[in-house]
Amino acid sequence: MLEKLAKARYFSRLTGAVNRLISERGESNAVSMADDVINNYRKLSKDQHAKFFTFLFGKLNPDPAAVMTAAQHFSAEANARNYIKLQRVTEPPRQELFRRLNRASNGTAALVEMRRDLLQLLEKQPELTAVDFDLRHLLSSWFNPGFLKMHRVDWKSPAEVLEKLIQHEAVHAIDGWDDLRRRLQPDRRCFAFFHPQLPHEPLIFVEVALLPDIPAVITPLVDKKAETMHQASQYKVAAFYSISNCEPGLRGVSMGNFLIKRVAEQLHAEFPSLKTFVTLSPIPGFVDWIAAGADIGDQKSGAQLKPAIRTARDQALQILEFNNRSWTERLGAGWHPDNASAKEKSALMCLASIYLGLGSAGRNGNPVAKFHLGNGARLHQINWAGDLSRKGLRQSASLMVNYLYDLSAVEENHERFTRGEIDYSRGVGRLMTF
Repeated sequence: MLEKLAKARYFSRLTGAVNRLISERGESNAVSMADDVINNYRKLSKDQHAKFFTFLFGKLNPDPAAVMTAAQHFSAEANARNYIKLQRVTEPPRQELFRRLNRASNGTAALVEMRRDLLQLLEKQPELTAVDFDLRHLLSSWFNPGFLKMHRVDWKSPAEVLEKLIQHEAVHAIDGWDDLRRRLQPDRRCFAFFHPQLPHEPLIFVEVALLPDIPAVITPLVDKKAETMHQASQYKVAAFYSISNCEPGLRGVSMGNFLIKRVAEQLHAEFPSLKTFVTLSPIPGFVDWIAAGADIGDQKSGAQLKPAIRTARDQALQILEFNNRSWTERLGAGWHPDNASAKEKSALMCLASIYLGLGSAGRNGNPVAKFHLGNGARLHQINWAGDLSRKGLRQSASLMVNYLYDLSAVEENHERFTRGEIDYSRGVGRLMTF
């Protein structure tokens, strides 16, 4: 009973603080009021977060009648005055609340924290996507890459920053400090975006290997015992082998594409011998796509598979026989690229080329492919036995892919991708039939 009363009291204090902040006309008390809202929010239990965001959704929406009137006035006479009035009445009051909360001493971090909590509720309470839309809209402006600072992270960086790299590496886990030290040696680079309000919080970081050739296998790049290559004259290729977001509260806020392009430009300036910028990327979801029937019918361009490619896809599915035996069962029975038949290899490479080269622009396209191709990269090469880790075998049958960033062509490729066109190499094209 006492716990319920305490929870009710905390929630009442929070809503009261919100109402005071949103109704404040001047700015003299704005910071202390914003602090009051944030402090009270942090006293809520997890089960009260949904109640708070439901309050924001129900009480801080635009006035429908005022929106209708303003829209009619603007429709009748599209002048500046009516336009401004329409903008004012259509903006939900909660956006102004979020802006005022950002004035608090730790307001930016608190709002990112709030969105992290909000995102966990959306699946069960989809009506809260309206609140998320407003908060993401503001965060996208405040975390615009124009406001972010790109810094190289090296072994001399603050320990709290290095710890966050270990914690948030999402593609190839960092196995302790020795592993991290190897990833920061002279033939490796790590760059991260930071926000002025969060100077010790890497928001997103990318790891790069400087190499003589385009890599096809991930193991040498993440082997903490690998020999360091010190001679800069040997650096011909910059391979982006991992990119990780550190803050779940910024999901959907675009930063990674700008980071890769800035890194490529900086590396080219530092090492003029670097001529090639590629990724070595996983293919998450590839095996699941095959198991679901290898359909790309929803691709953005609406184009149908050519008969020869459709025939090759169907033959590849027959060879793999996923209907008779699941991929998990095959792995459990010892399937490995080293003991795969030539037909299995051809079938998997064929399906990967179709999945990435023809289906990536669709709604259900591979997320990693959509990211890089949307950034203006080219689908350059699909690599057999590129990732022999348990995760790599399970999600992509060990296949990895190189996306090529030609800095002179990224803008054109980006525009083509927005129209549903995917730029891929002849080598990838040849894999589509066998």
